[in-house]
Amino acid sequence: MKTLILAGGFGTRLAEETHMIPKPMLEIGGHPILWHIMKLYSHYGFNEFVILLGYKGYIVKEYIANYCLHQSDITINLSTNTIKVHNNYAEPWIVTLVDTGLNTMTGGRILRVRDYLDDEPFMLTYGDGVSNINIAELLKFHTTHGHLVTVTSVQPEGRYGTLSSDETGKIDFFVEKPAGDGAWINAGYFVCNSGIFDYLRNGDATILEREPLEELSRDGELFTYKHTGFWKCMDTQRDMQQLNQLWNKGHAKWNVWE
Repeated sequence: MKTLILAGGFGTRLAEETHMIPKPMLEIGGHPILWHIMKLYSHYGFNEFVILLGYKGYIVKEYIANYCLHQSDITINLSTNTIKVHNNYAEPWIVTLVDTGLNTMTGGRILRVRDYLDDEPFMLTYGDGVSNINIAELLKFHTTHGHLVTVTSVQPEGRYGTLSSDETGKIDFFVEKPAGDGAWINAGYFVCNSGIFDYLRNGDATILEREPLEELSRDGELFTYKHTGFWKCMDTQRDMQQLNQLWNKGHAKWNVWE
């Protein structure tokens, strides 16, 4: 089963970083967040990827094409224009990189790679969120309910601590950064059957999260896998700093492959 990764957006909320590189190439612990996402899927045996490129997609292409050089020590002989790779390490990945257009919407990007999927079920996620979700259990859940699409949902961490006090000011309880207001949100990590393409009808202008998912839900074809473990999206500089701190301190819960 192939895994599609949406990696073509502009990343405007991180414009101070993404004016140079696309958002999926922003680093956590010296590796692009894209690498972290691929490592999770690979841990569960999913090693075929289709990367849906757009904004500055050539940077992702160059990274994947030169992956061996990024991971290894090398000796370059300038006089003979040869490269010797030392302690070579390669991932068991097959990666298809597809330019899906600069301004194409999420559903339109998926539509553009239909020919690469052979009408088979596929995984799908965003290129900016890491999680310790059990991909095998996600797929099992999808297979069990037998409908077209499964989307993973999470309860995001709150931004601020919550407290309650009596009239004297005495605090009854304090919880630092609890889960949000009880709502479950779209965390990506989809599993899709090929029937989803019947709902992607507006070409490049198709926004997956609008009409397609809304219509799938009305038709009873959209289910959610509720994940109560770690999940975090890199939306802001603060998010990027927090993810790097977790990695550098050895507290990266999404690192299930080591």
